[in-house]
Amino acid sequence: MTGTNQPMRAEAQPQAILFDLDGTLIDSVPDLTTSVNLLLEARGEPPLSSDEVRAMVGNGIAKLVERAFAARGHMLAGERFDGEVAAMMEIYGRHLVDETVLLPGAADILAFCAQRGIAAAVVTNKPEALSRRIVSHFGLDAYVALILGGDSGPVRKPAPDMLLHTATALGFPVSGCVMVGDSPADIDAAKAAAMASIAVRGGYTTVPAEDLGADLLIDSLEDLPQALTRLGVPA
Repeated sequence: MTGTNQPMRAEAQPQAILFDLDGTLIDSVPDLTTSVNLLLEARGEPPLSSDEVRAMVGNGIAKLVERAFAARGHMLAGERFDGEVAAMMEIYGRHLVDETVLLPGAADILAFCAQRGIAAAVVTNKPEALSRRIVSHFGLDAYVALILGGDSGPVRKPAPDMLLHTATALGFPVSGCVMVGDSPADIDAAKAAAMASIAVRGGYTTVPAEDLGADLLIDSLEDLPQALTRLGVPA
C-alpha cells in the first residue's frame, strides 16, 4: 500500500477513522442493481442500468427503493412503500455478496489501522445486519471496532448523529476522528459534526469529488496513510 512504510508524525495520527461502506470500502453496485431489478421485474417494470443504480446509492435501502420506483414513474408512500422496502431487503439479502468486491486498498487500510492502534469503524446508511454480513464475508471483523447502520438508531447521514454517536461509543473526541467517504452524505455529516473528512474518488456520488468539500481528496484508500499525515489530525 502506498505510504504504509512511511513514518507518520505522531501528531498526524487520528484516534479513530470512520469509514463509509458502499462506494468507499466496497463496490456493491452489481448486487444492488441485480436486487432492485428483480424487484422491478416482479412489478412489471423495466430494469435500471448499473449507472442509474449507482447514482441512487448512498442514503440507505429505503431511499434506493424510492428512487428506483420514481425513475419508473411511481411515487411510493405508506404501506406500499413499506412493503416494497421489505421486499427489497429480502431480495438483497439473498444477493448480498454475489458480485460485491472490496475496493482497492480496503483490506490493507483496515490492517494499517490495527497496526497503528487506530480504531476503525464502519458508519453506513445501509442496514446494520446487512453491513455486518458484508464485513464478516470479507474477513474484516477483526479490524472493525464498531459497525453502525442506518437502522441502528441515530439519524442517518448527512445528519451528524451517526458520527457523533460513533465517536462517543469509541470513547474519543470528535477532534480525534476522521470520516472517510465518497458521497455528499458522508462529507456533509462530517461537516455538521465538526469532524475532519477525507473524500475518496470514484465512489457513488453525482457530485464531483472535488466539490464535496472534504478537507482532503484522495484517489484511492491506498493513499490514505499519506493523507492522514497531510491532514494533521491530532492524536
